[in-house]
Amino acid sequence: MTAATITDGSLVVTDLKVEFDGFVAVGGVSFDAHPGEVRFLIGPNGAGKTTCIDAITGLSKGTGSVKLGGQELLGKRVDKIVKLGVGRTFQTASVFEQLSVLQNLDIAAGLHRSSWSLLRARRGVDPAIEAALEESGLTAERDTPAGILSHGQKQWLEIAMMLVQDPRALLLDEPVAGMSQDERTATGELLHRIAERRVVLVVEHDMDFMRRFATRVTVLHQGTLLSEGTVAQVQADPKVQSVYLGTAGAATTTGMLTVVDATDTNAALTTGEGA
Repeated sequence: MTAATITDGSLVVTDLKVEFDGFVAVGGVSFDAHPGEVRFLIGPNGAGKTTCIDAITGLSKGTGSVKLGGQELLGKRVDKIVKLGVGRTFQTASVFEQLSVLQNLDIAAGLHRSSWSLLRARRGVDPAIEAALEESGLTAERDTPAGILSHGQKQWLEIAMMLVQDPRALLLDEPVAGMSQDERTATGELLHRIAERRVVLVVEHDMDFMRRFATRVTVLHQGTLLSEGTVAQVQADPKVQSVYLGTAGAATTTGMLTVVDATDTNAALTTGEGA
């Protein structure tokens, strides 16, 4: 990726290192992600994917540089990073199950409001909440208690709770784990809608989901960058084939990282049909 492609909204990670009591969990990883693409971070268990996300969001201490739109994130507190526009979801959705979808979003929207504005009576629904309901596909569930939503809908609600805060970058850790096929498709379409205006970085183990919806892919292995590029480029990389299946089984990597033709992927995005 050349410097010319980096924009004011880009997330740029440079020589990121994270150590725990002498153990190097991430050893000098560099990559970038940009609005308009859905960037996937993949790799075997222990590759350092979630640790990278933890360092970017301030949950783990790291060295190197992580910049969002030119602003350095490393060394800042979690709340400061949130205020700079970084949203993050976890593998298990964190929602208020006794409250309605609308109430969950109202609480999330209030995180950036002043104490005075929270005390004032509000007329109607915040436009940002209406937009998040529409974008996440939860408009019809606005009055539904979050606790009775499906697993996929709870994940969409957590994403919507990030959207009402208008993040510049959204980082998601295994967002489709445990979802049905239809929910995975809907989630991929949602991520592409979100990515039109902000950075979307996805940590994922679901290779089918990755190949259908990734714009670009970064592959980590043992805390270092193994490969990056389009799905086709990563699939063809002998290093990736060796890590995932061993050199002898490299030929069958196609079975794991089969590339869907671009026209098929576009069709899936348009019609919602599975691969």
